[in-house]
Amino acid sequence: MLDKMALSSEIILVDDGSDDGTSDRLEEIYASDARIHVLSLRRNFGKTAALLAGFQEATGTIVVTMDSDLQDDPGELPQLLAALDGGLDLVSGWKRRRHDPLTKTVPSRIFNFTVRRFTGIPLHDFNCGFKAYRREVLEDLKLYGELHRFIPVMAYWRGYRIGEVEVRHRPRIFGRSKFGAGRLVKGLLDFLKVMFLTRYLQRPLQLFGVLGLALACLGGLGFAYLLVLKIMG
Repeated sequence: MLDKMALSSEIILVDDGSDDGTSDRLEEIYASDARIHVLSLRRNFGKTAALLAGFQEATGTIVVTMDSDLQDDPGELPQLLAALDGGLDLVSGWKRRRHDPLTKTVPSRIFNFTVRRFTGIPLHDFNCGFKAYRREVLEDLKLYGELHRFIPVMAYWRGYRIGEVEVRHRPRIFGRSKFGAGRLVKGLLDFLKVMFLTRYLQRPLQLFGVLGLALACLGGLGFAYLLVLKIMG
């Protein structure tokens, strides 16, 4: 795809401490193409740390991220770059037709609905790993923990222009996703942390009204999720 687009490019592969021989395979790939850089973390630090390592290694003015589960299609890359050329600073993929089980799609929809409702950001898939950024967006953000989910939120609140394009989503062949009810709850709690640090640090009392409403919504959405699981057996 990159050869067809005739762009000056580099490919950065980040191995987040895997123990299944991934690092050896990546070294073989590295030896086959001078554009490829391999970063192997000493242990599993999580997705945010892996992304940060890749961001720091990247040298281009445009950075594109993609998960390694082969569910994203590199052929969609021109769409994301065209959206940046149209004036956006960050473009997120939207997996509108997903090939995932309900145990993953239901928590994801709850998470996306909640974040969209409380931020007003018109994205449908905040956690989609297929994104394109202008470099200045990444340089302006401070990430830690598992805040990679909220890069669009933090960028939007800093005044950057955010948008999305619909992308194809392929069935997962290898591995298993870890996103579920537990990750949903943690993600929503991280969202409250982001809101406090970016919106309410100077107005802490205002947070309590929002917090109460958010917890009420979280309880209702959690009940709905458990009800769906019970109906499914």
